[in-house]
Amino acid sequence: MDSRITSRFAHTTITSHVVNKADRAQEATFQVEIPKTAFITNFSMIIDGVTYPGEMKEKASAQERYRLALAKGPSAKIIKATGRNLEQFQVSVNVAPTANATFELVYEELLKRQLGKYELMLKVQPQQLVKHLQIDIHIFEPQGISSLDTEIAFMTKDLADALTTTQNKTKAHIVFKPSLAQQQKEPGKLDTILDGNFIVHYDVNRTAVAGDIQIENGYFVHHFAPRELPLLPKNVVFVIDKSGSMAGRKIKKTKEALLKVLDDLKPEDHFSLVAFSGRVTQWKPVLLQASEEHLESAKTFLSNTQALGATNINEAILLAVRMLDESDSRKQLPSGSVSMVILLTDGDPTEGETKLQKIQENVKATVAGRYHLYCLGFGFDVNYAFLEKLALDNGGVARRIYEDSDADLQLQDFYQEVANPLLTMVEFQYPDNAVELLTQDSFRVFFKGSELVVAGKLTPQAPDLLSAQVRGQSNTQNINFQTEVNVVNKEKVFEDSEYISHSFMERLWAYLTIQQLLEKAVSASGTAQQSLKGRALDLSLNFSFVTPLTCMVVNQPNDQGQRQLAMKSMETGKQYMEHFLTLGAKASWYSGKKSLKSMERAPHFILSLFLRKKQKEILCVDVKGSPFRPLSLISDPVQGIEVKGHYKDFLDTFSWLQVSYKTPEVQVYVNQDSIIVIRGRGQHEKSTSYQWQKTFSLGFSGLSKLVITQCCCYCHKFIEVFPGSSEICLLIISYGTIVFHYIHIPQLVQPLPN
Repeated sequence: MDSRITSRFAHTTITSHVVNKADRAQEATFQVEIPKTAFITNFSMIIDGVTYPGEMKEKASAQERYRLALAKGPSAKIIKATGRNLEQFQVSVNVAPTANATFELVYEELLKRQLGKYELMLKVQPQQLVKHLQIDIHIFEPQGISSLDTEIAFMTKDLADALTTTQNKTKAHIVFKPSLAQQQKEPGKLDTILDGNFIVHYDVNRTAVAGDIQIENGYFVHHFAPRELPLLPKNVVFVIDKSGSMAGRKIKKTKEALLKVLDDLKPEDHFSLVAFSGRVTQWKPVLLQASEEHLESAKTFLSNTQALGATNINEAILLAVRMLDESDSRKQLPSGSVSMVILLTDGDPTEGETKLQKIQENVKATVAGRYHLYCLGFGFDVNYAFLEKLALDNGGVARRIYEDSDADLQLQDFYQEVANPLLTMVEFQYPDNAVELLTQDSFRVFFKGSELVVAGKLTPQAPDLLSAQVRGQSNTQNINFQTEVNVVNKEKVFEDSEYISHSFMERLWAYLTIQQLLEKAVSASGTAQQSLKGRALDLSLNFSFVTPLTCMVVNQPNDQGQRQLAMKSMETGKQYMEHFLTLGAKASWYSGKKSLKSMERAPHFILSLFLRKKQKEILCVDVKGSPFRPLSLISDPVQGIEVKGHYKDFLDTFSWLQVSYKTPEVQVYVNQDSIIVIRGRGQHEKSTSYQWQKTFSLGFSGLSKLVITQCCCYCHKFIEVFPGSSEICLLIISYGTIVFHYIHIPQLVQPLPN
């Protein structure tokens, strides 16, 4: 791994070299995880001396061109989200005996300053001992490096001397080069200890109050993060979802986080609370100062909040805005303060106004650009696209909160990012004849610990001295910072090519421009949205960035099958775990969180499965099928798993459910009385029968885990048997949501007597 950071712009190259020493062809897999905010710029494979480069294409046209490959399943798609901040890139190729293969992936990103530091994150996961493993990180910051540290998840005392850091005023070099012995979990074992995040945090010196301007190859970037400005008072309404779907860990973590957030409010801040389900309740009708008495009262209100009922998002947000309006009209809010609404929800609206577009229109019209709306979506199945547009339309941002044990810390971390406003209505100004192609140059609010970045191109008429002004409103007055830099002297700073990639500042400008165009497109519609996307697409293709509008076609040797597409993973709507899922046919989606007064329409047929005598559970299948033909219910080509239902007639029951696993070859047939497990095929086929009893454990060598979630009908639950990593596992379809879980417990079957 080699990462070169210049002026916060990181260019990272990951290279892997493998040799097949066997006397037969073997599959080599290149699998890495990269930040979601990064854009892949290149991928190539060198197989036995022949180079196979990736080709950048427009995503829509590439999907159409290779639709047959994509239709075969998700194996044609080689990027997928794997966690909060990462996405996985994976390519496999057959390597001939004694041949070798080299994989090289390049990606770029602009490091964002959060809570006073920049962060470069590398995921180290070789999955085996590597003879020559090295991480090189070069940092060049002309402003000077003020702080630098590393955070390594797998670091031990034995690995300490594998890490070296050298630093001077403007440059730093971090090297991590563990030996084979240092990589071992235990002496003599082949398992590696290297598995986790390798993170570098740093910050830079700031002397010029108007920010720092850097120039390279005709492009410039202006970083602005002034120090020692007084904090602005803030007025915040916390809008908390307390619907039934928030019950359990979600509401518990929300309360824990907000109790700590309330403690962080400053005496000059004003606040209130709104809790909503089908009904909307408020702690107080107006915002009150964050005194000890008011905070204790608010904590009591929060502690007594119980999760129950439907979800009326529209009325909750509008009430919060009205509370800000009322407080402002009464002159209760400090002059020059920043007003915001922080919404936390986990579901779609089910009460009051439920049309998402109408809610977005209502909120935008009511806020009218006066306040900031921040939307926090709780859980993997929240409608993130809806919340993102809601936030961007109203001067805020959206953030997904993952339903993990640290959910309360995620909430607190987000609050800290917006807890300390320093300036409002910030504008950057440059001479008209000096610059062009500017990125966003006006910002509604600037928070402590963050940074505002403007980039652009110098015109041919640009003077030797480039001047800039930054204007904004502070706590007590309007501010006007000015600076002037010598263009020639600034360009000389980057003549040392050791630390930078060619024309890095132009690429920084393109990266930032694409990000902002895509963000604007979320709030736009019609021809305006198409224009924004068109400009982003042109830049993505010109600079070879894999963005949501482009993809990279990965070519393999001619005898190895289909092309694969590297497409950007996106935070859009509901997220489902681990893998793409192909259903037997399209079906309606109903969330188990909400009650339904009626179905959209009746299923084409209802199939019942008896798992116990005198016990009947129903699966509603909204597909068109035909008698005597197995119904394909679920297919996961990535893991080689398929679930089929065998039935006799319409409106009849499933007579058997069949679970097929490709590698190793295993088939499991289940009905209400027995279970049949078939291993192998042909003359190697072996069949064993079992019956439902109390305990049973059955091993399958080579089976890997699968955790997938998909909703396809509104139904009760039924139980099915599924092959897991070391035993038969339960497949559960819970009320309203089909959820496939691996449950590693002794199962309810035992062998039939001979």
